[in-house]
Amino acid sequence: MKKIGILGVSEGNGHPYSFSAIINGYDDENFKKAKWDVIYNYIRKRDISEIGFANTKVTHVWTQSIEISEILAKACKIENIVESYQDMICEVDAIIIARDDYENHYEMAKPFLEAGLKVFVDKPLTLDIQELLWFKPYIEKGQLMSMSGMRYAIELDGVRADLDQYGQLKFIQSNVINGWEKYGIHLLDAILGIVKERPMSIEYVSGSYMINFESGLVWTINVLGDVTKTFNINIWGEKQRETFEINDNFSMFRRTLWRFEQLVLNGRMMYDAKDSIFTLCLLIAGRTSKKEQRKVFLNEFSDILK
Repeated sequence: MKKIGILGVSEGNGHPYSFSAIINGYDDENFKKAKWDVIYNYIRKRDISEIGFANTKVTHVWTQSIEISEILAKACKIENIVESYQDMICEVDAIIIARDDYENHYEMAKPFLEAGLKVFVDKPLTLDIQELLWFKPYIEKGQLMSMSGMRYAIELDGVRADLDQYGQLKFIQSNVINGWEKYGIHLLDAILGIVKERPMSIEYVSGSYMINFESGLVWTINVLGDVTKTFNINIWGEKQRETFEINDNFSMFRRTLWRFEQLVLNGRMMYDAKDSIFTLCLLIAGRTSKKEQRKVFLNEFSDILK
């Protein structure tokens, strides 16, 4: 049994609860008391066969607050609470940083990576190109994993299995809640997990990001801000068009964590490290486009993408 330590929480992000419950199982009464109702409601609807991993367990937890750590530990059957996350280094085999405050990811991940532990970092890993350069060798050798679970969304299984049914792709339109920095990566991972051609450029225009491909394919991402939950994708091809509403958080999280478990157990990378690096470059390019009010070409990242 491999031991995993989990670091949380960041404001509005319940992933420490969902991730831990998927791996460990959960205590119904204490999870209900934790007041993460959306997560509780989808976790409790799953069959018992879908809850818990056989060969890994979250055994240690750290959050900024002992009180929060106690609530999380009781809800998700975590045995040990630590006062300093560095205390986990000699106690566990792997770490999950289940926080989406990317500004802190480098500082938190660094001691564990340098100690040789396998690390999963919640999306987005970073929006700083120098930090990404530092992370790159760890990503490439399979010590560090970071992506949106939407790359494995169950709603997209059909199109991933048979993209040819659409013929030549003409246009993709997608819509996402909140802001680009934390939520843009969901749609980037979702679409780049389908379309194997890599984009040439990205440009921010009035709340939307327009992404162009050499084939002529155009992809827009509309960032809608504070609206009802929206992860929407529309694909137009020569032969077929289809609309997808991404709602099944549980399945995408379990599939992502299963891949991390394979990394922890036997070093198997059940994903492409180069894809992870490219997605982050595209996320950073979109941010740069908005800030500098210009089209950003991905060949500007050639040093890190080589």
